[in-house]
Amino acid sequence: MATYSARQLYYDGKTQRATSNKTFESIDPATGAHIADIHEASRADIDKAIQSAERAFPSWAATPAIQRARILQKAAQLLRARNDEIAAAETHDTGKAFSETSVVDVATGADVVEYFANLVGGGGLNGETTQLREDAWVYTKKAPLGVCVGIGAWNYPIQIALWKSAPCLAAGNTMVYKPSEFTSLHGETLAKIYTEAGLPAGVFNVVHGAGDVGAYLTAHPSVAKVSFTGQVSTGKRVAGAAAGHMKYVTMELGGKSPLLILRDADLENAVDGVMMANFYSTGQVCTNGTRVFVPRDMKAAFEKRLVEKMQFVRAGPVMDPATNFGPLVSRVHHQKVTDYIRHGIEQDKAKLLYGGPGQPANLPRELQTGFWVQPTIFTDCTDSMKIVREEIFGPVLSILAYDTVEEAVQRANTSELGLAAGVFTSNLNLAHRIIDQLQAGITWVNSWGESPAEMSVGGWKQSGVGVENGRRGIEAWVRNKSTLVDMSNVVATAFAKL
Repeated sequence: MATYSARQLYYDGKTQRATSNKTFESIDPATGAHIADIHEASRADIDKAIQSAERAFPSWAATPAIQRARILQKAAQLLRARNDEIAAAETHDTGKAFSETSVVDVATGADVVEYFANLVGGGGLNGETTQLREDAWVYTKKAPLGVCVGIGAWNYPIQIALWKSAPCLAAGNTMVYKPSEFTSLHGETLAKIYTEAGLPAGVFNVVHGAGDVGAYLTAHPSVAKVSFTGQVSTGKRVAGAAAGHMKYVTMELGGKSPLLILRDADLENAVDGVMMANFYSTGQVCTNGTRVFVPRDMKAAFEKRLVEKMQFVRAGPVMDPATNFGPLVSRVHHQKVTDYIRHGIEQDKAKLLYGGPGQPANLPRELQTGFWVQPTIFTDCTDSMKIVREEIFGPVLSILAYDTVEEAVQRANTSELGLAAGVFTSNLNLAHRIIDQLQAGITWVNSWGESPAEMSVGGWKQSGVGVENGRRGIEAWVRNKSTLVDMSNVVATAFAKL
């Protein structure tokens, strides 16, 4: 069984003991075993971390962008060099299979660091100049915000930490980062990598704890911005608290995303896309395409092929390269997901096509104490069912039949959430027209889930505020200053005529 050293706080460029004298446990979801103690920050500790970030801000903000870029590029190199070590810790912390964490979590996070380093190093933070008249012009300048807070999620810990910290630091801000209390192993690791790469003391800091720590960070008067990833209800509270102090916010929240399969779609590709959209990361992805709309006359063939392919979803020892399906992240989340599955069977009366609330078959004995659930498929679903309306955040797929494309689009948009959506079809002209009608901020055509550094991502409606990544992602970490310069003495001339 893997175990890890206790995780400390990190500020002033080094690890620090928490003055609360409290710790909480990191649990391996695959086995339910304790693997590390995490030191919980007191309010005094949080104050010290924020003060560390405040002291570091003026110098870091004044550091030329090309120098900041070189440090971030070095951090990306270190992340890649230690990919497997970090990925293994992510696997034991989250329960995700090593076959996933070793090729996605660290690697795509490092890509984001490198992307923003190159962006600012290449002049991506330059403003604009507009000539008004022969002797007058306006120029704009982008300035960093100050001390920023990043609050991470438990499903992609290191990746989300990098999505937040890379543009924040590249733009000249400093950060105090709080990992999720369910997956905290990565925070100290990342802080040490940034320091080794050359980041000055205080520029990136880490505190640990639950919602009370996040609430204190959010309301702190020295904080200029809060970037939060998590569920909608928590995001609303965070955004409300930040708005009360006029802080900048980025909110990446939940979804109940529709995936539309058209009659002319390639069946194999569509089935593969649906599986990726529902069972990758054990379904613990905010963008999951859990509402799968299938033409009524195609439904039987689609379901037959989907069930046949479920043999390729393989639960087992999470470090085994053959395993591609892990447990749920925690005992409390396991209870939530299994309650939804039972509700789908008992109250919604949906037809259980595959899976159910029990554990996957043939789990080794040492894994049977973990937080495992079967990948589950419901069919003959209706839009009013609880399992169709509410975000489950687990490997639970709902199939909904439709008769016309117009009907499918209208039903797809009947949700308060608008994070992601997608369509599978061989008619690309039609695909673009449908995508244009779907009310979501992240969309795919004949694919699902890929989110490269170059792609800005963010939700519509109650799925979030602002975007992360892409060229627009850096704009969330700067404020604009406009200056008008006039060389004509127009003001003096005007007063002279009075």
